[in-house]
This record gives sequence, structure tokens and C-alpha cells, in this order.
Amino acid sequence: MPRQLFDFPEPERFVVGTVGMPGDRTFFLQARHGNNVVSVVLEKQQVAALADRVEQILSVVEGTNIGFVRNIDDKPLELPIFEEFRVGTMALGWDDDVHKVFIEAYAVSESELPDMDEDGDDEESVDTLRVRSTPDQVRSFIQRARTLVESGRPACPFCGQPLDPSGHICPRANGFKRR
Repeated sequence: MPRQLFDFPEPERFVVGTVGMPGDRTFFLQARHGNNVVSVVLEKQQVAALADRVEQILSVVEGTNIGFVRNIDDKPLELPIFEEFRVGTMALGWDDDVHKVFIEAYAVSESELPDMDEDGDDEESVDTLRVRSTPDQVRSFIQRARTLVESGRPACPFCGQPLDPSGHICPRANGFKRR
């Protein structure tokens, strides 16, 4: 099956969002331009790492930390949400020609690393979401991503593992259930 390349050189919207309750959430990376909406699934740890890395890119390029962001996109994900693929690896960078951060998310594949073919014509390479975002869009993305990651289940004060509403079996309590 030929590779799908979802390219957003000037997205109107680029956000991360979740579906489900804490402890059972699915994280989506979503890009939109006009009526074209693409949603891909990624792990919570990937969301946190992506936010950290794009912040590092901005701090190097701009020489400052992201600071306070006024215009955070806090609207829900675009509906309907259709999973195009599950993200395996990502590539990030700064495009100095257009002054944008580029993010490429590659589908999980059998091989260790995707074939990052420039023209995208290689049928053996994996599905890819390619987004180029302005620094303002990236700042908003970072704030939203951090809020979502931190809004999960609270941590057990003894072992640090996530607490379910019914408690959990705490290794620090020799297997007794903490509430």
C-alpha cells in the first residue's frame, strides 16, 4: 500500500487533545487547514517529549523561554476524530527559510527508523504527518500539551504511581491497597 503523506505547511490549527477519562485516555495530535483535518494517535510520554523538544528549539532560535502565552487554543478536537495512524517516531527542527518549527510524525513500522525520503514518493516508507508551525502556534501547543499531560490521575504520595479512583496496590505498602 502506498504511503500517505499529510502535509500542513500552513495549518490553521495544530493541537494535541485527548478522548476518554484520566487513566484511559487516548492522546491525539491534530492538524487542520480548511476542511482537511488529520488526527494521529500518540502516547502521553510522546506528547510530553514533543512539548519539551519544541520548547528547546524555540529557546535556541529566539534565545528566550516560552514565557506566558495569551492565546492558548483550548477548544475541543475537531470532529469526527478518525485515527490515521499511531505515531512511532518523530523528527523536529527549525526551518530558517520560513521561520517555522517543523514536526514530522511517522507511523509505527516494522523497521527501526522510517525512510525520510524528501520527495515522499517511496512506497516503502511509512505514513507521515508533516506540520510547519509558527512560533506562536508552537507556544500555544506547548502550553496545551503540558496542561493535558498534568491533568491525568494524581500520583500516589508513597510510590509515585498513578492512583485510580478505587486506589491501587502500592508496592511501598507491601501489596496493600491504598485509597
